[in-house]
Amino acid sequence: MAEAHQAVGFRPSLTSDGAEVELSAPVLQEIYLSGLRSWKRHLSRFWNDFLTGVFPASPLSWLFLFSAIQLAWFLQLDPSLGLMEKIKELLPDWGGQHHRLRGVLAAALFASCLWGALIFTLHVALRLLLSYHGWLLEPHGAMSSPTKTWLALVRIFSGRKTMLFSYQRSLPRQPVPSVQDTVRKYLESVRPILSDEDFDWTSVLAQEFLRLQASLLQWYLQLKSWWASNYVSDWWEEFVYLRSRHSLMVNSNYYMMDFLYVTPTPVQAARAGNAVHALLLYRHRLNRQEILPTLLMGMRPLCSAQYEKIFNTTRIPGIQKDHIRHLRDSRHVAVFHRGRFFRVGTHSQSGLLSPRALEQQFQRILDDPSPACPQEEHLAALTAAPRDVWAQVRSSLKVQAEDALEAVEGAAFFVSLDSEPAGLTREDPAASLDAYARALLAGRGHDRWFDKSFTLIVFSNGKLGLSVEHSWADCPISGHMWEFTLATECFQLGYSADGHCKGHPDPSLPQPQRLYWHLPEKIHLSISLALRGAKTLSGNIDCHVFPFSHFGKSFIKRCHLSSDSFVQMALQLAHFRDRGQFCLTYESTMTRLFLEGRTETVRSCTREACNFVRAMEDKEKTEPQRRALFRLAVEKHQSLLKAAMSGQGVDRHLFALYIVSQFLHLRSPFLDQVHSEQWQLATSQIPVQQIHLFDVHNYPDYVSSGGGFGPADDHGYGVSYIFMGDDTITFHISSKKSSTKTDSHRLGQHIEDALLDVASLFQEGQRLKPRCGGLQEEDLGHRFVYLFE
Repeated sequence: MAEAHQAVGFRPSLTSDGAEVELSAPVLQEIYLSGLRSWKRHLSRFWNDFLTGVFPASPLSWLFLFSAIQLAWFLQLDPSLGLMEKIKELLPDWGGQHHRLRGVLAAALFASCLWGALIFTLHVALRLLLSYHGWLLEPHGAMSSPTKTWLALVRIFSGRKTMLFSYQRSLPRQPVPSVQDTVRKYLESVRPILSDEDFDWTSVLAQEFLRLQASLLQWYLQLKSWWASNYVSDWWEEFVYLRSRHSLMVNSNYYMMDFLYVTPTPVQAARAGNAVHALLLYRHRLNRQEILPTLLMGMRPLCSAQYEKIFNTTRIPGIQKDHIRHLRDSRHVAVFHRGRFFRVGTHSQSGLLSPRALEQQFQRILDDPSPACPQEEHLAALTAAPRDVWAQVRSSLKVQAEDALEAVEGAAFFVSLDSEPAGLTREDPAASLDAYARALLAGRGHDRWFDKSFTLIVFSNGKLGLSVEHSWADCPISGHMWEFTLATECFQLGYSADGHCKGHPDPSLPQPQRLYWHLPEKIHLSISLALRGAKTLSGNIDCHVFPFSHFGKSFIKRCHLSSDSFVQMALQLAHFRDRGQFCLTYESTMTRLFLEGRTETVRSCTREACNFVRAMEDKEKTEPQRRALFRLAVEKHQSLLKAAMSGQGVDRHLFALYIVSQFLHLRSPFLDQVHSEQWQLATSQIPVQQIHLFDVHNYPDYVSSGGGFGPADDHGYGVSYIFMGDDTITFHISSKKSSTKTDSHRLGQHIEDALLDVASLFQEGQRLKPRCGGLQEEDLGHRFVYLFE
């Protein structure tokens, strides 16, 4: 989501230390360190896997194998073909009375070796099976015989009791694409937006790159792909996120909303108590690996590595680059309310505090009349300052207020109890949703600790939201956690008739601990400057959120089309109507089919998409012609999406080539041009991953309304969307008010019109009529809510 802004703006600061060294030395050292970090992670996960069960086998399978060997030995059979006798000879001779013990030890050692060899074989076989991506390239709804055979083998080699990290050691590594294919795909992607002269010049640069530098840079990437877990992900995290010196607010965070039409309770402390308890239940399940790994087609696992840093994680600022600090455990949350910071314990001697006990603690904070200390109220604005500025101030803060800083940075997560209401209102629904989005994305600039992995925001009327820092993981991870939280706090924990959490308060609990900051005078000016910058950045963001209820996923499926591709083509049409031109379009998709994979870019503005848009604007084109061009555009988008998911995308490969060239101090005009491009349209779909948690038929309003992020370019848009149930698509649009070229509300209207125009190409799309339920015309102004006949 928010990665688009960082991907455009990154400028790696790769300089040598001044020593006279070989040009290849820095990159070889970096590749070595990448591999070293990978192997350390593997070792830590290996011990964790051993403690929780060895997948796809289990410790009980070793016991069964050992017992079978002992039984065969008792029956005077030797399944080891003499190996156990040789092992016995190598064991120390403890005397005749210990002869039988030597036999048992020899059998145990042989069983362990055989068991390990069998598990290794299973892992290798499963890794080879998971390297097959032919199923991804097949037409939707069709399954070839090789794919059916592959599914059967995956089912055979996969264990039954899978846990979150069960498949990690069996996932294949992300392949390094052919550099010739990547350059060809890149030229194809920019052809629709470049003039003939510019495209010819870009082609010349590309051919020069292939002739002079490509093979050397590619060789280093191949070397890294053999040694490290993933040839691009660690560099992506470091250079796109951690080395960025921009403010995290708007640039590197994104938000997630509560239910759109429902607020389970208006009691702020109760909603906070249930939500915090649900989040900590999720962490408990995470620690025990009780969360099932995400499976595509119900069989193909995705990488789960990013789940490790959801909780107890903080991004620590540095002068040149930040680093991510992750603690194994934390038994408190940091809470902000009316300029004051508190430490709230989440556990007692008997375990996790109940929702009612947590509500009690939050209510104590809300009732606390003590004022904020001077400058304390705006202290958190420093986390929204440029990173090098915050790093310098933090070094002083760590000396003067170490305990308070550690309480915040060492918390499981950050909680902000806002003093204002938020969410959809009947008086002004459009403006209220826009203000809700802006409050989640930026707040007031000083009421979020943007360094934390996420901030839980609870508004005074009981509305919820998340502000998530992006470097540690991507949106599907936090989205998975958020779905669990909303479903658990509403359907499992629930509320009493008076709106409070169920259960009884615990008067024996100590009061929440107020955190005091001893701020030296020299920090006061930094806080004031940070607050001014945060307010300027926050005030410049134009957010617009609207639920499109004319039709949704069910209609698109009946047209036998991909819902994501349908929306992406409508976005191309809407943007063209808004700006009168085509532009580079960034759509994020995941590469978690591979070990430690993160994201790849789908360049949705294709030649086929442009042909379709021109046909829609050409009055001489007939509907069958437009429909045919639309299907071609959708097919092209689907092929790009599948290629990106299978590791054959363009942008991550070009990014990694560029990083190697910087390490080698090898200038490439082609790569420089690639990374100077502007993404004026950054898009992302927020997936609904756990449909089983929500009953969309009986409780259609109990579904997350998605979230959004800032624009990738000063004169561009950020657009995210989520399919809410079967008949609604909620859009989140952002742009900058300082731009005279963009207007989030204007683009929203174009999106709505474009979706209806595209739907009209299909016979069923012409039979829309106003819906009786939901928000009516007086609630949404010029918008209606529709349903099919």
